[in-house]
Amino acid sequence: MNPVSHTPLTPLSFLERTARVWPDKPGVIYGNRSLSYAELAAQATRVARALQAGGIGPGDRVAYLMPNVPEMLIAHFAVPLAGAVLVAVNTRLSAQEIAYILDHSGAKVLIADAAYLRTVAAAVRDVETVTEVVVHEDIEAGVGTDAAAVAAIGSRLVSYGDFTARGSEEPLDWSVEDELAPISINYTSGTTGRPRGVVYTHRGAYLNSFGEIVHSSHDQDSVYLWTLPMFHCNGWCTPWAVTGIGGTHVCLREVRGDAIWQLIRKHRVTHLNGAPTVVTTILNAAEAGPLDYRLVITTAGAPPSPTTILQMERMGFGIVHVYGLTESYGPYSVCQPQPQWSALPPQQRAAVQARQGVGMIQTDGLRVVDVRMADVPADGSTMGEIVMRGNNLMSGYYRDPNGTAKAFRGGWFHSGDLGVMHSDGYVELRDRAKDVVISGGENISTIEVEQALMSHEAVLEVAVVGVPDEKWGERPKAFVVLKAGRQATEEELIEHVRMKIARYKVPRNVDLVAELPKTSTGKIQKYALREPEWAGHSHRVQG
Repeated sequence: MNPVSHTPLTPLSFLERTARVWPDKPGVIYGNRSLSYAELAAQATRVARALQAGGIGPGDRVAYLMPNVPEMLIAHFAVPLAGAVLVAVNTRLSAQEIAYILDHSGAKVLIADAAYLRTVAAAVRDVETVTEVVVHEDIEAGVGTDAAAVAAIGSRLVSYGDFTARGSEEPLDWSVEDELAPISINYTSGTTGRPRGVVYTHRGAYLNSFGEIVHSSHDQDSVYLWTLPMFHCNGWCTPWAVTGIGGTHVCLREVRGDAIWQLIRKHRVTHLNGAPTVVTTILNAAEAGPLDYRLVITTAGAPPSPTTILQMERMGFGIVHVYGLTESYGPYSVCQPQPQWSALPPQQRAAVQARQGVGMIQTDGLRVVDVRMADVPADGSTMGEIVMRGNNLMSGYYRDPNGTAKAFRGGWFHSGDLGVMHSDGYVELRDRAKDVVISGGENISTIEVEQALMSHEAVLEVAVVGVPDEKWGERPKAFVVLKAGRQATEEELIEHVRMKIARYKVPRNVDLVAELPKTSTGKIQKYALREPEWAGHSHRVQG
């Protein structure tokens, strides 16, 4: 390649440029702390130098176990600036799960928030690859260290202050030689079997950042609130994207409705991301209220119900509905609005907006295929598997060539999600493959049933799973959380659904529950609802 006309792509260049163009602009705000972009770049350099001083070299893995605090944002630049690979670990995992990730990734250093130190102590006990545990005390949140955990970790423990003191702000090169080198490894949730390490490259992260900027309409005036965990798909690459465009990050340690609304009003937040369940938390908080400006919510993780979409519109929020997976750097497709949609009746417009849409600008687009990899008819009803490929697909699963080959069979990444292709080229997700209910030979979309229940005014959240049925093989069952102060009976909800969809799709039972099991990113864990229903069955009956 001619160096005059080719530069390897890396999102590291974003912070270098922004710190040069807007050195004094607030880069990150957290409580009473505020770091300018010049200070953010300086701290990233110091952490990178500290890692190098501790023996971290090119390709080494550095794990972080932190909530959405400035140090986690800094890590997204500091670790790759040191030439290393970031492993951002889900903060809700057990010690055993964390130990597996540390061991499988071969992480040499673990940098953790003091709140998780007991879990860390148990996790690193038998993990020999981790030679150093750096603990950060969050002064803003009043989180200190646990003496027993400190003693358990022993000589491997070092304070964040001592760790950064061995670094310096001596400049480092913000470029890379190989854009296809790993920048991070993100471990899947591992709801079944062991989690897999999804490898992101500098090139993929760079390009995906532009997709986030374009489709979520970010600019230098963006004020982005961190409601999406940075450990999840590297926060959909938003640490790099918002930095690249020169926006301001507002960190949030814990997703709570009251705290979110306080920060929205205090900082005039313009953007936030999250799963529909997070959006529901925001919309139904006691502090919720219309804003006098437009706040863009980018949502993914499950199709938002038309009811939720209409509620967001009434609050004056802009909606960006995206779809993707850990393997696709987070968002891969977007429900690109069409001008003619504004003329549709509200319910019909909301239903169209709930589709997963078309490939984002940086992607190669989506296909819906049958078992022979042939495209299904674009009739909006024939289901197939959603497949994708391009720059924003993982380079592979870390240390899992067989899993990678299976995921990439036929030259496309297989999502495991089932959907339909509409005549306008928009894809609509109908189900995760494992969540399809096959009752009496008929495929029932749990999403369709969920959206029918969500249209009831008393329903806050809902999850539908397949449960065993002696006659039909299996049938749908619903688990419903009601809004605070609202009431509805099981019979009332079933009758409501019966008026919305075909009778054979209506759940026979609706369990009213206080809450639904969720991942740290707000996704409902359907397997936790499904497994007890199938207890005692030697195999799943598919009618």
